[in-house]
Amino acid sequence: MAVHLPPLNGAAEWLNSEPLGPADLRGRVVLVNFWTLTCINWLRQEPYVRAWSQAYRGDGLVVIGVHTPEFSFEHEVDWVRRAVAARSIDYPVAVDNDYAIWRAFDNYYWPALYSVDTDGVIRDEHFGEGRYEQSEQVLQQLLGIERELVPVEGFGPEAEADWGNLRTPETYLGLSRGEHFASPNGPALDERRDYELPASLGLNQWALTGAWTIGSESVVLDGAGGGIAVRFHARDAHLVLAPRAGQPIPFRVLLDGAAPGPSHGVDVDEDGNGVLADGRLYQLVRQDGAVAERTLEITFGEPGAAAYAFTFG
Repeated sequence: MAVHLPPLNGAAEWLNSEPLGPADLRGRVVLVNFWTLTCINWLRQEPYVRAWSQAYRGDGLVVIGVHTPEFSFEHEVDWVRRAVAARSIDYPVAVDNDYAIWRAFDNYYWPALYSVDTDGVIRDEHFGEGRYEQSEQVLQQLLGIERELVPVEGFGPEAEADWGNLRTPETYLGLSRGEHFASPNGPALDERRDYELPASLGLNQWALTGAWTIGSESVVLDGAGGGIAVRFHARDAHLVLAPRAGQPIPFRVLLDGAAPGPSHGVDVDEDGNGVLADGRLYQLVRQDGAVAERTLEITFGEPGAAAYAFTFG
């Protein structure tokens, strides 16, 4: 039985467009992309979606982004608006804060792609990264065209992961999904406590130092000079961060106890200095040369930093 494009009702706001629905889109090929601004998997997919939107717009393709938040701070429309600007997204984006469109699609994943034909029938779906060639070929078939596939290259956090060297999984820091916490005496929920680093960290373990409050979805720094350390094996290391008070917070990143030098990520300099200003994913490390097991430590100059999850690539 054919599954049709459901109503796109219930968005808190639409960016780059007036609200759209199946009636507005009939006769057009539509690609619906579910995303959330901190998702590294979406960030690595986005260069393709952006390129397809630009390449096939004149052929009748309409790309619609649906931003459905994972973390509480991602409900802030300003953060979504900043992410749209930072990624040069010029296609319509529905801010799906109440999961209304997510539920209408019966969706469960970030990112997710749904390809819809000119009669409003969903003809293809894909969850997660990858399979880009097939997804683009589906769009060409629905548009009734055949041409060379669009060349795409991601930069910074949009670059494809180094899958062969990726041995550390996504690591949540809040107590509801947190694992591998290694500070002595363990975590305490919703209680300000002074934490220490252990004598050593095993691979994929993480720990806190300084005064922190561990909540269900994040850890929040209560005193200047506190930090987080993680032992990882991957080319790239990222951390989802948000400032609680809205004021910029300086931070410093060390790699095996030293400045990262040429192994710094796009959000820090060679000395390891960076500034937490927006709620988003920060790329802290991109290892230069051979990928090895390393210890990353990030220290914040002011209280109020909320940290949600490490991701790697």
